[in-house]
Amino acid sequence: MFSLNLYYTWSLILLVMSFSFLIIGLKFLLLNYSIMVEWLLYSSNSVNMNFIIYLDWISMFFIFVVFFISSMVVLYSSVYMGGYNYSSIRFLFLVLLFVSSMLFMILSPSLISIMLGWDGLGLVSYCLVIYYSSLKSYLAGMITCLINRLGDIGLLISIGWIFSYGSWNFIFYTDLYNEMIFYLVIISSFTSSAQIPFSSWLPAAMAAPTPVSSLVHSSTLVTAGVYLLIRFFNHLIFLNEYFLYISIMTMIMSSFCANYEFDLKKIIALSTLSQLGLMMSCLFLGFVELAYFHLLSHAMFKSLLFLCSGIIIHLMGGCQDIRSMGSICFSMPLTCCCFNISNMALCGFPFLSGFYSKDLVIESLAFSGSNLIFYFLFYSSLGLTALYSIRLFYYSVLKKYSFASFFNLSEDISYMKLSIILLCLFSISFGCMYMWLINLDMYFLLLPFYLKISTVLMVIMGLYIGYEMSQYNSFFSLNYYLLNGSMWFMYSYSYSMFFLNYNFSLNLNYMMLWGEYFGGLGVSYYLMKLSNYMQMYSLNSLKIFFLMVVLWMIIL
Repeated sequence: MFSLNLYYTWSLILLVMSFSFLIIGLKFLLLNYSIMVEWLLYSSNSVNMNFIIYLDWISMFFIFVVFFISSMVVLYSSVYMGGYNYSSIRFLFLVLLFVSSMLFMILSPSLISIMLGWDGLGLVSYCLVIYYSSLKSYLAGMITCLINRLGDIGLLISIGWIFSYGSWNFIFYTDLYNEMIFYLVIISSFTSSAQIPFSSWLPAAMAAPTPVSSLVHSSTLVTAGVYLLIRFFNHLIFLNEYFLYISIMTMIMSSFCANYEFDLKKIIALSTLSQLGLMMSCLFLGFVELAYFHLLSHAMFKSLLFLCSGIIIHLMGGCQDIRSMGSICFSMPLTCCCFNISNMALCGFPFLSGFYSKDLVIESLAFSGSNLIFYFLFYSSLGLTALYSIRLFYYSVLKKYSFASFFNLSEDISYMKLSIILLCLFSISFGCMYMWLINLDMYFLLLPFYLKISTVLMVIMGLYIGYEMSQYNSFFSLNYYLLNGSMWFMYSYSYSMFFLNYNFSLNLNYMMLWGEYFGGLGVSYYLMKLSNYMQMYSLNSLKIFFLMVVLWMIIL
């Protein structure tokens, strides 16, 4: 009972703190107010190491979303994880440590403290992914940890480089466009947000417990890179076309893969990857406010989608195959209703939370002056999103019973219901409330009728094709499943024969041959030869010995 009380206490604390930050954020927004607090930790000559906290409405709203989702996840975990053993208490403190690392990164604009929060997110996520002891979990945790460490390399080089400015403070970030530091930070954010070619860790992280997946893939680890670019580099990334096409290809790739996947959690993870590509493409088009809006609204309905899928998997005896889900709406009406509300919000169904942000993004795209190829790719990804959403809807509602006699399908889930109901309310209402709060509804976008209707047509086309694909799935060649099931062979890039042969030739030529000749072994060999010559000369003549001593003293 002690551990259950601990779960309920922390859930209540996080909930109260989340609404406190919301009220403070509204006050800051109303008064156009911000606070910066700075402490001097260490001073070395002209370089000061300061700890800075920067508070404004952007950080307050994001903390509200993180704390609110964390509160619902902790309440949900009190039933899901079984709150009667020490293992569940360890899980609770890992989640709290994860949220603390995210808070550390949100509030401080210094690269040093951002690095500490970034490392905390990466290391705690590794501990959470390997929470279940199995070989699959260990491998998934290692992939997650190592790819996120690639982002650490970019931040560490940036920290060393910005040392020449005399401070790590964010006020110097305006000068970074002419430096490689800006590109290093973007690559670091790409590793966190799983953009191509760093996408393979995101579905692998599904080995973690479902509450962790809900927290990691909605408002914390995967959004850290997006938030970093929104917060401090938004004036530097306008219309950067190379990164723009990378984010668009991430959207296309993840949407294709989601349509050929049958693992429920992996489908939701790939949908997260698709939405991250949308946020990044918004940033590189210059729609910073819209990217932030979609970041917050996506966090709400995506956390609900994961929590509902966790209940479905839990009541289906751990089975994650969507082909076994048929007609769960009759046995789990509340869960299925919330699941499909979040699913429709994901594809931008009118008047749900995701509709307001997606519709603004797509209408603003028409004013960006982009080329026809970009329009085609963007609208195709929109249709593919609707395609895998209707596919999930078909398997959960329209499909007939499948293996139902093997599962205990009953909604006796107590506190799980409360958490998904609260998240469902926000998934419906958060989009319109946020638009009214920051006056995004004042945007007047005058478009021709065919551009206005094109979004709806793409969604309807995606819904129709998704329904047809759900019924005739067996007609596709296995090559389609091989390509899209492996994320366009992205898993195998690290151990493909081309890269292995290339690395072996590099290792042979530079490390084993020239590297040994000019490296430690060669240097030690020539130093030994030199010392033998010197010893021979010094022992032959006492005059030479004294002359060498005098020369060394002069040199020193």
